[in-house]
Amino acid sequence: MADALKNVIAQSLECPVCLETFTDPKILSCSHTYCKACLDNLLECHGNDQTLQCPVCRAETQVPNQEVSKLPASLALKSLIEDMKNQSQFCTNCKSEDKPQAAVYCQDCSKYFCSTCHNKHSQWPDFISHQVLAMSEIVSDEVSLRRYRKCRKHPKEDEECFCSDCRRFACFRCVVMEHKDEGHRIIEAAVYKSRHLKSIEDLKSKADKKCLCFQKYVDFINEQKEHVSNVQMQCTHDINKAFEESVQQLTERKELLIVEVKGKTEGVEKELDEMKNSAQEHITHLTTIADMVTNRTKVPSDMDALAAHDTLCQDLQDALKQEDPDYKQPIQSSRKGKGVSFKENVGMNELTLGKIVNAVAKNIALPTKNSMDAMVITPDGRMAVGCHTGGVEIFSADGQHQQKVLKDVKIRGVGFLSDDRYVILDHSNNVTLYTLEYSKLNVMFETLSDGEGGFAKLTVDGNDQIYVSYWTAKKIQVFSPAGGKAIREIPCDRYKPLEIISYNDYLITASGDKIRLIDKQGVVKYELRGLGYFPYAAVSQGNTILIAKVKHGVGLVSIDEYTNELKHVQNLVIDYKIEKPGRNWYYLQQYRSGEIAFCTPDRLYIFH
Repeated sequence: MADALKNVIAQSLECPVCLETFTDPKILSCSHTYCKACLDNLLECHGNDQTLQCPVCRAETQVPNQEVSKLPASLALKSLIEDMKNQSQFCTNCKSEDKPQAAVYCQDCSKYFCSTCHNKHSQWPDFISHQVLAMSEIVSDEVSLRRYRKCRKHPKEDEECFCSDCRRFACFRCVVMEHKDEGHRIIEAAVYKSRHLKSIEDLKSKADKKCLCFQKYVDFINEQKEHVSNVQMQCTHDINKAFEESVQQLTERKELLIVEVKGKTEGVEKELDEMKNSAQEHITHLTTIADMVTNRTKVPSDMDALAAHDTLCQDLQDALKQEDPDYKQPIQSSRKGKGVSFKENVGMNELTLGKIVNAVAKNIALPTKNSMDAMVITPDGRMAVGCHTGGVEIFSADGQHQQKVLKDVKIRGVGFLSDDRYVILDHSNNVTLYTLEYSKLNVMFETLSDGEGGFAKLTVDGNDQIYVSYWTAKKIQVFSPAGGKAIREIPCDRYKPLEIISYNDYLITASGDKIRLIDKQGVVKYELRGLGYFPYAAVSQGNTILIAKVKHGVGLVSIDEYTNELKHVQNLVIDYKIEKPGRNWYYLQQYRSGEIAFCTPDRLYIFH
């Protein structure tokens, strides 16, 4: 009975997290106890949070200043653990009351043996292969015991079974009495542990893969930081160089001016000195004559004179639910930094150091000159440029021309449905659907002809609704992918929708020098006016709005970022010189990897 009690006590001294005997046990506010090191690990998983969630009951405990050491210690458990460690282990096989101390422990029999019992045990043929541990190894913690927990209802019985439905271990007697009903799935405890360990290994493998994924992301960010740092160093070097050159020019200019001033002033000083000397000579002459005269008339007499500065697994599962890392968000930020450079002002009348510019563009000639009529990002993140002469040209983010599709279709607008089908608006204002393999689908849309509606443009929203805008009719028709008649119309009161872009639950329209954000009923929510130039809008990968302002007459483009309320955020490109096309027609888009694509009828510019 004493051995059974001892086993029960030993089981109670195990931490529910690490399943080892408590070390420095700390008590949570819910009264559950864990090792201090285990609580430190749990708290570290929650970052800067000062709240610990109990892995057993999920109750929360406040940890002052994130220091687990300040939680109350379980002094009773500490004392009991020390007593258990210091208590000698006696042979559990001997029948006499005066039992000798154990010399070994048999992992397979789950019994302690004295030297005599061990000798007999080792001679039994069936027990030769049993794993036997020396007590000296156990006491010194060189090895750990593999033993079944003892049943609390039947202390002499091992919990050798596991009920999958009740989620608990049980001895054979408990299984017969309490888990015999239909629906109780009983397996050996060893089998369950083996499966559980396999599940833990799989979970650990997934966690390792997730960590590797995020580590690659961290390495990528460090790489981008290094690129930006190199740009900063280069700009600093260039600025210092320009400054030194400017200082040198100013110094030389200063010396020339000093010499010039000195040349002009020294002559004046010389002239003044000559005048002064002449006056002094005159005074001296007068004094001398006066003295000669007065000395003759004065009566001779004597004269005198007188200047300072999870709950474990659950927590791991929750962590695994986290989305892979979105590579945009780390790509959008790195491009802006690498595009920064220093441009010295040369040939200007006034002496200035120069200015910082943050736009470097790759300039790609379109395969067909003066052909671009539409541009949109593809489902796989490339750029599709639609040509009115026929076909859709596909470009990668680094500007490589990769393919041409739908070669015989004259394109006026391009869009994509969520299943990656092409939506094409041709030069007769007909909308047609094509498969991924560029096969035309038998779906008809009752759009307005060029004569009825005028020039048309197209966009597709996140719900696969197709919008076709008309300049002359001053309205937008909305179609479902099933085709047929428009399911509704959106009026564009007093303005022509020259451009149309889907944006969340809204549409962005461009007309003249104005950008409008309208809802799906046509109500203008926000308006940006007075831009002074022709504006072209796009939705950024960060869900903000990009607007390109083009000075067509002089071939300059500026690109700015705005909020969803059309409030200015920042300048991205300032007066970038482009090759002026013959036709005043442009498009703006952004690659998923962060590059901004600006297309003229002749060329594609990709800003990094």
